[in-house]
Amino acid sequence: MKDITRRNALQTAATMTVGAAVGTITASCATTATGMKTPFAVSDTYIPIVGSDMVYPVRRIYCIGRNYRAHSIEMGSNPDREPPFFFQKPTDAIQNVAIGTVGEHPYPTLTKNYHYEVELVAALSKGGRNIPVESALQHVYAYAVGLDMTRRDLQRAMGDEKKPWEIGKSFDRSAPIGPLHLADKTGHFTKGGIWLKVNGQSKQNANLSQMIWSVAEQISRLSQAFELQAGDIIYSGTPENVGPVVRGDTIECGIEGLPNLSVKIV
Repeated sequence: MKDITRRNALQTAATMTVGAAVGTITASCATTATGMKTPFAVSDTYIPIVGSDMVYPVRRIYCIGRNYRAHSIEMGSNPDREPPFFFQKPTDAIQNVAIGTVGEHPYPTLTKNYHYEVELVAALSKGGRNIPVESALQHVYAYAVGLDMTRRDLQRAMGDEKKPWEIGKSFDRSAPIGPLHLADKTGHFTKGGIWLKVNGQSKQNANLSQMIWSVAEQISRLSQAFELQAGDIIYSGTPENVGPVVRGDTIECGIEGLPNLSVKIV
């Protein structure tokens, strides 16, 4: 923890470069909130909250793999017998993109096959262990539209070698996201359209009701493996027809009931 006042955090969040910000705020001094000194300062990550002067502090980013039947099939899996599996991204993978803007998203190094994946993101305000499915949505604070950007060639290469494929998923700015919308205003998203276009051409088009594991079930399953806490966000899976983008392409994506998210690959 760093010695950052709430006012400083809000001022920094408000002046972030639109679209290009990675959502991190760096402490101005290397002293913790408890007064302990550290050899250097480490940045924190926040996501803006719509209709509020507060920002949401990100503790962990969880992602579920192959959570739509057709996408599971296109990735070579059997959706009828595969239990849910999860991976994590670092918090500095967050790239905040303001409503009504087109964020500049850098094409990453080491890849020649860079893929988009549009997803519903759930942000938690409380956690716990072994959370029942029936009460899991009580832990959701807000929702947003997100992109799980993927270096697909690196992911597949690591998978073929039966090695961890974080290098394909967990890298700088690999998690563009729109601002958070409070669940008590939007309601919980169990159905509704989810879609993505590249340069105006439809690529992904499905319904949230087609998830294999609902957001509530994901929270419950995750809490069996980890103690969930406030500040955890969950990328809840992408539908079929993932595909590549190159520099100059513009991605626009959306979920029914939330503002669209747009980025340009640069």
